[in-house]
Amino acid sequence: MHVIGSLNLVQSLLRFGLVDRLDLWVDPVVLGTGKKVFGDGMPPTALRLIESTGYSNGTLHLAYDTAGEPAYGTIG
Repeated sequence: MHVIGSLNLVQSLLRFGLVDRLDLWVDPVVLGTGKKVFGDGMPPTALRLIESTGYSNGTLHLAYDTAGEPAYGTIG
């Protein structure tokens, strides 16, 4: 399923564990405040990067598989 513009639907699917792959497009533009994909009330989920593509305008396409519960630890 490809969802554009319905963050409520995406958050519901994530909340109920119905997402296998998440494609995020990151644009080099700062717009200020707004609704967050992983905002309050979202369950912690581990993501595994499976594909990344960078474009000349600075846009990134990042594809992730969900990987269950996250492991917590320290960096280093």
